Amino acid sequence: MARERGPVVKSTPAPLALELHCAAGPLWLCEADGEPFPCSVWRNLPMDDHLRGALLAGFTLFLGPAIRDLRGRPEGPTPPEIVKRFLWFLPISDEEARATALRYR
Repeated sequence: MARERGPVVKSTPAPLALELHCAAGPLWLCEADGEPFPCSVWRNLPMDDHLRGALLAGFTLFLGPAIRDLRGRPEGPTPPEIVKRFLWFLPISDEEARATALRYR
């Protein structure tokens, strides 16, 4: 007698473990891969307007602490560079980054 087979279940790729790719001051390096946070895992996410809005809400929370921790370090980024680093998903000019950095100091 032939056995009945159940439905074919396709495997889906495992979701990215973004919670592993986190960081905090004072160095702001990714805990999973040691890259400057936000690391390439974050930067390579497929971007759409919904994700851009969510990232804006979340990553602006990091700006003040990151600017306070990173500015003035030898060979460290300037405050506008920090703004561009944490808001990579937005088209920000140098002037806008400078103005934003002043607001978050």
